[in-house]
Order: sequence, then C-alpha cells, then structure tokens
Amino acid sequence: MKVVFVTVAAVAFSAVTTTVSGFTTNHVALPKTATASFAPPLSMLPSKKSTSSSSSSRRTTEFFPFDEKSTAESNNLVVMNGAPNKEAEDGSSGLRQLLGVKGASGETDIWKIRLQLTKPVTWIPLVWGVMCGAAASGNYHWIWNPFDPNDRDVMLGLEDASKGLVAMILAGPFLTGFTQTINDWYDRDIDAINEPYRPIPSGAISEGEVMAQIWVLLLGGLGIAYGLDVWAGHDLPTVLLLSIFGSIISYIYSAPPLKLKQNGWAGNFALGASYISLPWWCGQAVFGELDRPVYWILPILYSIAGLGIAIVNDFKSIEGDRAMGLDSLPVAFGIDGAKYICAGSVTLTQLGVAAYLYSIQESTYALVLLGLILPQVYFQATLLLPDPVANDVKYQASAQPFLVFGILATALCVGHHDFDAAML
Repeated sequence: MKVVFVTVAAVAFSAVTTTVSGFTTNHVALPKTATASFAPPLSMLPSKKSTSSSSSSRRTTEFFPFDEKSTAESNNLVVMNGAPNKEAEDGSSGLRQLLGVKGASGETDIWKIRLQLTKPVTWIPLVWGVMCGAAASGNYHWIWNPFDPNDRDVMLGLEDASKGLVAMILAGPFLTGFTQTINDWYDRDIDAINEPYRPIPSGAISEGEVMAQIWVLLLGGLGIAYGLDVWAGHDLPTVLLLSIFGSIISYIYSAPPLKLKQNGWAGNFALGASYISLPWWCGQAVFGELDRPVYWILPILYSIAGLGIAIVNDFKSIEGDRAMGLDSLPVAFGIDGAKYICAGSVTLTQLGVAAYLYSIQESTYALVLLGLILPQVYFQATLLLPDPVANDVKYQASAQPFLVFGILATALCVGHHDFDAAML
C-alpha cells in the first residue's frame, strides 16, 4: 500500500547527530604518557567477591567480566573527583546532566545519574532509524491520513502508532541505554583522566548499581523485543534476534579482547550499523517483512556512509588515540588519507543507492537523493577536505541534515515501490 510518511523533529536529529558518535566512542586527547588498563572478560555470571577502596570505605560488589585488578583500579579512580568541570558553569549544566553530555552538573539523585549514563541525546538517531524502517515497510498506517482516503482507519492507526512508540523505546532508552552504560563502564579509566566528574569515575554511582542497570536495560530490551514479535505475529522472532545481535555488537565494541572501537574500520562500521541498519531493520520488521535482499543491502550501504561520519569524530583526537593505542583511521592513514576515505565512503555509497533507485524506475526518488548528495559534496570540498580538524563540527552540522533526509527518501521509495509488480 502506498504510504505517505510524515516525519517531525528532523532538524533536531541532524543537529544532535553532529556529536552523537563522539559521545559513543569517547576518544580523548591525552598526553603521550597516559595509559589505561582494561579487564579481560571472563563470564557474564555475577560474583560475590568484594573489595574496598583506599579512598572510600564502601564495599562494592564485583560482577564478571570485571576482574579483581580492574575493579580495584576502578575504585581508586574516585580520588580524581575534585577535577573541575569547566563546561558546567554556563547555566546549562542541569540540562547537560539529563542529556548525558559533557559539562554535566554534579548530581546525587540516583535516577538522574542512571539517566545520564544512558545518554538520552544519543537515542535520537535510533528513533529516526525506526521511523525510516517503518516507512520502508510500506505498511505503516496513519490514524487519519489527509493524503489518502483509504488510510483513515483510526483504530489501525492507533495500533501502528503504539507499535512504533514501543519500537522506539526499545531502540532508544533500553538498548542504546545499555550500550552507553556498558561503554562508560569500560571507558572508566579514560574518563577518570578526561572527564573525572562523570558518574562512574567520580564514584557518584557504585559498581553494583552500574551492573544492575546494564542487566535491567539488556534483559528489559530483549523482553520488549520479544513482545513486539508476538504483537506483530512473527513466526520467527526477528526483532528479538536483531536485538540480541545488536547487544553482542555493543558488548564487543566496548569490551576487550575484541574491543572493536580500537580498530578504525571495525569500530566505525559498527557505529554506522548500530545507528542506521539495526533500527531500520527493527522498524521494518515490526510493520512488514525483511524478505528481500534489498531490505538488507540498502541499510548496510548507509552504514558505510555512517562509517564516514564516524571518521569525522576521530580527527580531533588523533594524538590521544595514538597514545592510547587506538587504531583510528586518521592514525592509520594520516589526516590526509582519512579525510578522503571519509568523503568517499559518504558520497560513493549514496551515489550507489541513487543509481539503484534509478534502475528500478524510481527516477523521481533518485533525483531527490541526488539533490541531497550535491550539498554534501559541496561541504566536503569547502569544509572537510581543506581542514577536517578545524571544521569537523561545522561540516557535520552543515552536511548531515542532507544525509538524514536522504535516508528517509530512500526508505519512502522502498515502501512505495511495488517489487512484486516489477518482477512480472
């Protein structure tokens, strides 16, 4: 069924995504003498061991995969709590705390601290991805569609709106919250140097409370995913399987020994897939089927473009990444090499998508997508390529809205196109 999909909050999405992957990767500019240690994973089973910190008399509960040495080091990080939080003095510290971004104010309310760990500002790309997946399904129904008299079933529209909301809660607060919390745990040594006022290194939240949050968000998210499969009438629990896969990616992205974020190619692609492919597939699975190769290929192509966007966040931290042993693409290829990899991955993948849309006789959508690519090329030529370090934020703020709307245009095209008729 042809569906006109109206979206709101696009401007807000494009604005916050200029910094989203920076929050996730937590690259830091450190002195070359700085080092950090990470505990090897052992098991996901809890342990009753406990240790005491020299700076605090409180006891903390250990949970594998966090070994005794790592836990002791983590506890000792509390001594750095007195470092200043310069960005908290501009009047926005309270809002920053709720959004989970730099410059947050100190907080003692445990629920506000828990929210901060989930970094709500990073939920928005996942919510957008779910919306794009719903559009790509071609089966999302409005409560009352002013453009289509055949799409005005109020009860069906209310049900679809409810499904969409639950899918967004799954992708945002639960699974992104899980990802951000576990990432903060494994980055606690880095944060102790770079942002010692954050909840974990400052001691504002205990180890046991962090572990409890990780498990509640993970298991709660998987429970919601299975509920969506039941609601959608799936024989194969597609949403649950996607959620399990995404959770595994989240773990190996942050945790040793794989720690994908240490490798520029693997880490950046994992970011792109997490923010684009997985929520798209989730939204499409809730409202339709993932029964054609194109439904998998197009989001993966956009995830390659997402890899390019993630590279932009690496330029400013090249020295810190090198000192920490993180093999980011600017470290591996130099700034000049990485900036062309960035521009190429963003532009060429979108041109490939536009060519595909044209090949299936969707020339209008192909032209719309091409029109959205051209401004991105312009900003690459005027901002990214001349000086990616100085212009990183300005480039993303200028170019990313066009990428975001290009993803939506592609999803609308997929939902509109009659693949069965094209095969006849």
